[in-house]
Amino acid sequence: MSDRPLSACCVAEVLGTFLLIFFGCGAVHVAVLMGDLQGLWQVGIVWGISIMLAIYVVGSISGAHINPAITCGLATWGLFPWARVPAYVLSQLAGAILAAAVLFTVFQPYLAAKEKQKGVVRGQPGSELTAMCYGEYFPNPGGMAGTPDLYDATAHAEHNKLVTEPIACLIEIIGTAILALVVIAVTDSKNQAGPGNFAPVFIGLTVAALICVIAPLTQACFNPARDFGPRLFAYFAGWGSIALPGAQGTGFITVYIISPIVGSVLGIGIYQLMLGRWVAESETPAGN
Repeated sequence: MSDRPLSACCVAEVLGTFLLIFFGCGAVHVAVLMGDLQGLWQVGIVWGISIMLAIYVVGSISGAHINPAITCGLATWGLFPWARVPAYVLSQLAGAILAAAVLFTVFQPYLAAKEKQKGVVRGQPGSELTAMCYGEYFPNPGGMAGTPDLYDATAHAEHNKLVTEPIACLIEIIGTAILALVVIAVTDSKNQAGPGNFAPVFIGLTVAALICVIAPLTQACFNPARDFGPRLFAYFAGWGSIALPGAQGTGFITVYIISPIVGSVLGIGIYQLMLGRWVAESETPAGN
């Protein structure tokens, strides 16, 4: 929505991203710390609903990018002005950090209880089991967090071998490409098969489905603000180097920042260069 005042768009992006992270990461807190959300679908559908709500609340103001990867992807293909990208990205990060701060405040006793149960010290190896409520890790350490057993460093080291950094990058590129492709397809006014005002529902369901497949591998990021904002907050909230850069070193950049942006550019590009053109051609009257 480049015709709206930038200040209004920034406020909308802060609020939209806050809603996304509050409900989405809130579901992760509940699943990891309490075990009250069982299975990927239950967590995934909360993420999906959070996206639906955010888009319906602020979409008419800012376009509800709520994701730096989507913002950069749209700008790359000339669908959004580059001049607005920095303000949008900073607003998205602000919303994510604010949501992380609220979640930390209300869930702090449960975070401490989980760390005590697992025998880990915040900021030390093993505290990924609670840091994962904020930043993301590959492969997903949620299985270890969900057991009553004490933290086992040897088992964790073996677990981390299951997904390499290049594979994690590929997974995030593919996942974000699919998401971006769906976003641009269902919001294209020329796409007569599109869902119209129900586009946010299908975008949210796409995220829920992707989480069901990808979350066991990388925690299913697709959104640099979703990872880096809460990860940065966790760094200052006591997790230190476990949060940033994390045990995987460059992974927080390559897997959770660069890869989603690359995936978004690819997904939107596929639509712009192929599918979108064919949609437009199918609407051209015969003989023109």
